[in-house]
Amino acid sequence: MNGQNAETTPPAGKTLAAVGPEIPGVVLGVSVQPGTAVAPGDVLCLLESMKMEIPVVTSRAGRVVGVHVKTGDWVATYDAVATIELGSVS
Repeated sequence: MNGQNAETTPPAGKTLAAVGPEIPGVVLGVSVQPGTAVAPGDVLCLLESMKMEIPVVTSRAGRVVGVHVKTGDWVATYDAVATIELGSVS
């Protein structure tokens, strides 16, 4: 994660989940920011790996509480690119 801290202290009664890629690569772009509501399948960022563009998607619904990468960053497999507060979003 390029030295960035992915840990976030959740508010009481909230559950957080870190989302990361299944393959290492370079971040081409970030699609979310803190406060963004996300649903399963939403793209959080786009990576370039092995000359392919690979979306990093969330499998859970919630609200983004932290983005840990920026365009140009190198991320390893399962590095947290974003942290999501899980739950329904209205």
